[in-house]
Amino acid sequence: MIDADEYLISRAERLATLTMRAKIPAIHSTRGFAFAGGLISYGGDIVDQFHFAGRYAGRILKGEKSTDLPIQQARRIELIINMKIVRALGITLPITLFRRVDEVIE
Repeated sequence: MIDADEYLISRAERLATLTMRAKIPAIHSTRGFAFAGGLISYGGDIVDQFHFAGRYAGRILKGEKSTDLPIQQARRIELIINMKIVRALGITLPITLFRRVDEVIE
């Protein structure tokens, strides 16, 4: 069974196209959405997530029970803004948002 995140991530380009057509300013949790034409992505760094998964897999392979492993939170959250979409939608984003941005797509 495919989960909701996987379903949406695999259709980032289609979702970005639909939101632009409807002139809906959309935000998604994965950076691929902003690069596919979405307005903003805000979520955990994917490289960090793979490192966590690798460490967890290693611990499980060494015999630890998965139920004994701690829940971990992303160490780095990234904010990406697609300025082409900002201009296309004719919206103004608050300057305070740009103080936090990790990457701007021109």
